[in-house]
Amino acid sequence: MRILETNRLVIKQATVDDTNFFYRLLNSANWLKHIGDRGIRSEEDAQSYIEDNFIDSYREHGYGLFKMMLKSSNVPIGVCGFVKRDYLESADIGFAILPECEGQGYTLEAAKALMHYGRTVLKLRPILAITTDTNSRSRALLTKIGLRETGTVKPNNSETEFLLYSDQ
Repeated sequence: MRILETNRLVIKQATVDDTNFFYRLLNSANWLKHIGDRGIRSEEDAQSYIEDNFIDSYREHGYGLFKMMLKSSNVPIGVCGFVKRDYLESADIGFAILPECEGQGYTLEAAKALMHYGRTVLKLRPILAITTDTNSRSRALLTKIGLRETGTVKPNNSETEFLLYSDQ
């Protein structure tokens, strides 16, 4: 299902037909470094991850991480959207992109459009974000889309403390 379009991108819900793309994305260096190893060792693992995380979130919350596709070719290049975590009061925006597509402004373009979508269509208030203090690119992008650092948060049973951002 198509969510929105920007100048260069189409934002759609992920489907099990995207298994190969998600296998690549979830095993890319930046995903592993900044988001974490999700144990995706096969395309079957990727398909289960899509079903259990993306599709279940669309059903349960009406949103989730959406697939970013180049408008010119319909090739998927990343994800951007919202995650509802049990340790946060509201949904947080998240994003990731294939290494070969980094540095071209695609994630910023998608995140700006999805912030507007989150506020106007989904009525998310506040919109939050989390990242590590070492992820300077993510921190810069969050600032560019109007979020500001408000503190830290440590998920249940986690040793990692994340920086917390909010649009309020």
